[in-house]
Amino acid sequence: MGRLNNKESEFIADFIKRYNKLETISDGIENAYLIMKDCYLNGGKLIIAGNGGSCADSEHIVGELMKSFKLPRPIDKSLEQKLVQTDPKRGQYLSGILESPLTAVSLTCSTALISAYTNDAAADAVYAQQVLGMGKPNDVFIGITTSGNSENILNAAVTAKAMGLRVIGLTGKDGGKLAPLCDAAVIVPENETYKIQEFHLPIYHLWCMMLEDNFFG
Repeated sequence: MGRLNNKESEFIADFIKRYNKLETISDGIENAYLIMKDCYLNGGKLIIAGNGGSCADSEHIVGELMKSFKLPRPIDKSLEQKLVQTDPKRGQYLSGILESPLTAVSLTCSTALISAYTNDAAADAVYAQQVLGMGKPNDVFIGITTSGNSENILNAAVTAKAMGLRVIGLTGKDGGKLAPLCDAAVIVPENETYKIQEFHLPIYHLWCMMLEDNFFG
């Protein structure tokens, strides 16, 4: 895993100016970003999960990564040609509107699977089951839990580590039981849930912006 380049360092510095309370965790924010960057450089994907507001955050992150966040993301020219060869009219249309993704998956969206596994097996392993089904060694699991103690996130993190995935925790308070399982733990210096979540959003927006700039800037 490398270090930040000059532009990435500028992104972090500007962020800390705007959110100076997070200066104490800037190393964790940086390390988590570098893990995600390395994941994408090696053809991996992000697998993300949370509960409640953190569930919404996991889907929010996917929405920022799978399409343009701030910058244009044209698709590869060879794919454009193949689209047109497959169907000249639709291919021309698609080549103009499709955007290159940074592949990310939220484990919170598979309603049928979640309800079936919860009913048939165990609710606290529903994210672990999905990690087992889709995780690959170059992937990264991001667990979002304000307490760091959500059982379904902990079980998913243990499964991810056992499978060779790296784990990032986005938490608060003291990091809870999740922190020791993480390759990078970003522990927001707040104790109340809503205050922790208020800091989570700008942190993952920063990650999405930096990743996009690195791969499409």
